[in-house]
Amino acid sequence: MAGLLSLVLVAVSGILTTDAHHPSNSTLHHLTQQLLQNYHKEVRPVQNWTQATTIYLDLLVHAVLDVDAQNQKLKTSVWYQEIWNDEFLAWNSSLFDGIGEISLPLSAIWSPDIIINEFMDVEKSPDLPYVYVNSSGTIKNNKPIQVVSACNLETYAFPFDTQNCSLTFKSILHTVTDLDLAFLRSSEDIEKDKALFMNDGEWELLSVPSTYNVMHNEAGDFAQIQFHVVIRRRPLVYVVNLLIPSIFLMVVDLGSFYLPPNCRSRITFKTSILVGYTVFKVNMSDEVPRSAMSTPLIGVFFTICMAFLVLSLSKSILLVKFLHTERNSGQDHPLFCFQRTSRARLADSAHPARTSLVVDDSPTDVPLCQEHQTQGGFLKDALVQLQSISSCVQALDQTAQQEASWLAILYRFDKLLFRGYLLVLGVYTITLCSLWAIWSSLKTTVRPSS
Repeated sequence: MAGLLSLVLVAVSGILTTDAHHPSNSTLHHLTQQLLQNYHKEVRPVQNWTQATTIYLDLLVHAVLDVDAQNQKLKTSVWYQEIWNDEFLAWNSSLFDGIGEISLPLSAIWSPDIIINEFMDVEKSPDLPYVYVNSSGTIKNNKPIQVVSACNLETYAFPFDTQNCSLTFKSILHTVTDLDLAFLRSSEDIEKDKALFMNDGEWELLSVPSTYNVMHNEAGDFAQIQFHVVIRRRPLVYVVNLLIPSIFLMVVDLGSFYLPPNCRSRITFKTSILVGYTVFKVNMSDEVPRSAMSTPLIGVFFTICMAFLVLSLSKSILLVKFLHTERNSGQDHPLFCFQRTSRARLADSAHPARTSLVVDDSPTDVPLCQEHQTQGGFLKDALVQLQSISSCVQALDQTAQQEASWLAILYRFDKLLFRGYLLVLGVYTITLCSLWAIWSSLKTTVRPSS
């Protein structure tokens, strides 16, 4: 009987112990149940409806994931924090075992309808279903977000470009009389804070200046806060892979002007350089960002240099073609003129000799006539040959003078192209050095260590 009684006592004590540790008996459970029992998340949490609810915002940039200049999009990873006060979620911590802060489901309470105006894609962030609430009713909602936002990206100074993209936070429905915005920290602290930024990529974070303003439209006045994400590109990889090879290629092309304009090797040399330009242009198109709004300066200069190259190559081709046509236009060499005239005169001198033999029957006069005719014919042949040689030499001199005049004109044109090319190359180099100097002069602020 005593053993049975002890078993009953052990069972009853176990039941009482289990009931004491049940969640429904915990202070936290009672507190949560009391807070959410008569809570209406559809109503803005203020006792006086004329009083505005102030949302305190903070933003930390974690990384720049992608800069799409062609589609004018910026993809960043940020840590976003919003804090507001809910007057219906306050309690006396002394009545609940000193509990000063609890977590509640975000879906069970009122939350502000804050959006980012520049959103271009679905918000990608981890699902964090809970928020922290303290005994005074202050709610803290922290979450990381991948923001794909619209941004006016300028690529004119590539690869020394600096981008300024804004993230504008505002309420989509509530006016400033119902929902106001404010900074959780000072603007100076937000601007200088780069503690969480991953500073080992292509882009470097310079600062995050922020502004508060009220937007006026027909629907009412809406409070908004803008965070300006200022970043700049690290240009070293593009200087090594694009700028220095392009300058080398332009210098080699500039050296081709020292070849004579009528030299056919110059055409071969410039054609090889044109092939190099084309291959480099194709490779450069994969590295240079594409934008419909602006063209990178390096692409503009490179196209101008290609135009100078094509113009110089076309001039050399036309010159060689002109000289080839002039030299093969039917003008003979003086030796050929001499040989042709000699053959013609020999054929003509044989015919008068035969005629004189038939007409004159005197045997004593035949040798004298033949001797005079032979001497006269020889002198006439020599005179005709000299005249023919003189005409051929004059024709060649005229052709040479025409070639010399054309060469003089083309030398002047070549000199003009050379100076223009040298000017473009100088402006290109000075511009790149200036952009690099401006890029280097931008001061990067570092958050002071605590």
